Amino acid sequence: MSKIYIVLTYTGTFLSRVVKLYTKKDYSHVSISLDKNLTQMYSFGRYNAYNPFFAGFVQESPNSGTFKRFKNTTSTIYCLEIEKKQYNLIKKLIEEMRDGKERYSFNMLGVIAVLANKHLDRKRKFYCAEFVKYLFENSKLNYDLPEVVKPEDFAKLDGMKEIYTGLLREYKY
Repeated sequence: MSKIYIVLTYTGTFLSRVVKLYTKKDYSHVSISLDKNLTQMYSFGRYNAYNPFFAGFVQESPNSGTFKRFKNTTSTIYCLEIEKKQYNLIKKLIEEMRDGKERYSFNMLGVIAVLANKHLDRKRKFYCAEFVKYLFENSKLNYDLPEVVKPEDFAKLDGMKEIYTGLLREYKY
């Protein structure tokens, strides 16, 4: 068995406030990490902490980029045990996206569609929750995630174990 880490966050940026207002949930962003120290987290979000308009596949860390800029980012971190084969598939999918990240972009229209409770599938375009759902589906993790997926949907999955809640920058593995 191997472990993956699902990281739900709320930074307080304009977009995160809009998402939180709509969902009425604590978190507006989801990332995935393959290691418990979270040095490499992956998601779809802004490339630059100071510019929300250019976004796509990103490697994140609790102490860099957007999370460094927004020091009061709140988080809940979950651990999920999965089969080694599924872990390797997720790792391969992430590596393929990272190596070809110029082919992917942020699905802003998809985020707007979510606000209307609609799903808008766009080739090679993801928002954060779509990305994590894509990894789950394409690694054969059999979870019944909704078509209009939101960050908090991952917290409800069978087998998710909450390991931390608090400021992201204070997380200690």
